[in-house]
Amino acid sequence: MDMPVNNTMLEQATSDYLLWMVSNGYSPKTMESYERVLKHFLVFISRREIAWSDIFTLDTMQNFQKGRSKATAHAVRGISRYLFQQNRIFRPIEKKECRLPEIYEQYLIYHSKIRQADDRRIKHIRRVLGPFHAHLKRANINLSTLTIEQIDAFSSEFNSRFAPQTRKLYRSYLRGFLSYLYHERKMLKKDLAPLVVGAPMFAQAKPPMFLRPYEVKRLYDRMDISSPTGLRTYAMLELGYKLGLRPKEICLITLDDISFREGELTLNDRKNTNPIKLPLPESTLKAIAAYVIGARPKSDHRVLFLGLKAPYGPITAAMVNHHLKIVMRKANLPSTAYWLRHTYAQNLLEAGASIYEIKEMLGHDSIESSRKYLHIHIKLMRKVLFDEEL
Repeated sequence: MDMPVNNTMLEQATSDYLLWMVSNGYSPKTMESYERVLKHFLVFISRREIAWSDIFTLDTMQNFQKGRSKATAHAVRGISRYLFQQNRIFRPIEKKECRLPEIYEQYLIYHSKIRQADDRRIKHIRRVLGPFHAHLKRANINLSTLTIEQIDAFSSEFNSRFAPQTRKLYRSYLRGFLSYLYHERKMLKKDLAPLVVGAPMFAQAKPPMFLRPYEVKRLYDRMDISSPTGLRTYAMLELGYKLGLRPKEICLITLDDISFREGELTLNDRKNTNPIKLPLPESTLKAIAAYVIGARPKSDHRVLFLGLKAPYGPITAAMVNHHLKIVMRKANLPSTAYWLRHTYAQNLLEAGASIYEIKEMLGHDSIESSRKYLHIHIKLMRKVLFDEEL
């Protein structure tokens, strides 16, 4: 008796996925665990005669999980991501999210389209709007009758456990939603967005932190490039110090952005959305080449910097900052990746760059953002601020 088509397809998909895990360096223990789970999953699908289009859904996975360990979800989600990347299913199994009332969901769609926000940012905004809705519901407050006092009450309660920078970010998310309610939906009689501000912050004129020449030398002297991690971190260090790139910009660089022949790097995903071509110093080119040849895993991903453990996916900005911070601590430097950016700005000032040139090289939206970096070099500060025509 022949196997039903769905079972044959799932059995083949499971076999392909396990072979893919082998080629991508998964540990034998992980593969054994996944193979065991997926065999049970095949039996589960077969007994219920579930159609192929309904196999990799959240409902099917949750039904399969009943009475089983939560760890079974990792294997099922894993094969769904693999099949999605192979264009064999329409979408991978997504994590369940509590749906907000329609007005909030419509705003998230609007924000995603108008601001071209990625899924990660939308999830972060949802983290603020969810508690905001819950707060209004508990207090029996209607969106159309919102007052700034009620918003402040929520912000005071919600933001109390976060750091100042996180509070600032969350306030910006809330301002975006309030602006949408006023300008796009005409639900508010007054634009409350500009009124959502934090407590006064004093001593904001503190200069950005940067590395002195002897500290830069010590940092490079302490670099260990004998391991894949060391080669990768060294390439990231070069990009941060020699080009002043943000961690986010570093993690988004692709192989296609680098021209070894021309010695140039094209940045398409800058914070200000203005693409730019930057010259790559010879030392930076060599560091990137050493990483690509000696440490970068074989992968279909075009992103330059990848994780060094299976499944070798793209790294995040947080990982860039983390690894750079580790090497800085080894050099007894209590600094972060952004110190490299500030040091780059200082070097531009010392080389005689104008504030406009610094603005372009740093990828700032406005000249006011660049002006903050002029505090770095005390000797040049007065000349740049008062003598140069802006």
